[in-house]
Amino acid sequence: MVGRISGLYGVRGWVKVFSETEPRDNILTYNPWYLGAGRRPRELAEGRRHGKGLIARLEGCEDRDQAAALVGLEIRIRRDQLPRLGADEFYWADLVGLSVETLEGRHLGRVDRVFATTANDVLVVNRERERLLPFLWDRVIKDVDLDLGRIRVDWDPEF
Repeated sequence: MVGRISGLYGVRGWVKVFSETEPRDNILTYNPWYLGAGRRPRELAEGRRHGKGLIARLEGCEDRDQAAALVGLEIRIRRDQLPRLGADEFYWADLVGLSVETLEGRHLGRVDRVFATTANDVLVVNRERERLLPFLWDRVIKDVDLDLGRIRVDWDPEF
């Protein structure tokens, strides 16, 4: 998920968009968007910044009633629409579900989700309890192996 339709804007089919992309207006560079549970593709007709937020209009959405049907829907894109990453870069979606273990091989759990703070990203790791691990490369995160489905960390299992 790269965002969601968060509200209505005006009477001509425009919607407010909450973006999970960085920077926020990158969501407007992806086309088409795949909306809702059926993930039906919708072409982005136009979009722009508006104040502190974003607004957009999708093809075929010409009035407020049509736009209202979109409010609350998640916005997804295809994986091949994303930019290629460099070494030691990961999309959050790639980390969710990975097993997390200490350098000594102690299993801490699996990544449930990832969120950003002003300082760094944080892995939420669940097993018998929830742990919040800062995604600090070389200090905490020692290795991410997507093929093995594992993240190795320098972390005290008691913490």
